[in-house]
Amino acid sequence: MSESKETEQDFKQLPPEISYTIFSKESELKDIQGLIDKELSEPYSIYTYRYFVYNWPQLCIFARHRDRYVGVIVCKMESVGCMLQGYIAMLAVDPAYRLLKIGTTLVEKAIDVMILDHVDEIVLETELTNKAALRLYDSLGFIREKRLVRYYMNGVDALRLKLLLPWRQSDGSFS
Repeated sequence: MSESKETEQDFKQLPPEISYTIFSKESELKDIQGLIDKELSEPYSIYTYRYFVYNWPQLCIFARHRDRYVGVIVCKMESVGCMLQGYIAMLAVDPAYRLLKIGTTLVEKAIDVMILDHVDEIVLETELTNKAALRLYDSLGFIREKRLVRYYMNGVDALRLKLLLPWRQSDGSFS
């Protein structure tokens, strides 16, 4: 039996304990790259990952099951005009660990960090055909702002999604 099938059967009986950590060392780059290259359609160079993790390490959050990296979110924040904008660049979860709310938790944790830094909005693009991602972001309050025709290298259209945040948060948390 394959490792993936065994893992799925184990989870049906008892969900795994998942821990969440932020990027802290160069050796984690290959783990980020491995998860994202396996799950996303766009290829990224090591320099792209370094751009994000060294400028916004607090916005590169891992999900781990014991010593195994099973999910990652990579984000940034920047000024756009007179607003501070958060951007979710990449989100990936190992297929054997899906349906455990790991992706949702990663996004919520990233949103919490961005809210603490007073972002005004959070944006991202996702493939129009990625129904699971669209459901996840819809459930968190993102709105569909714009369709981007043939946005990805594979020719698939994207949707730009946006989460509008109030100017001030009462308690500084999202969830």
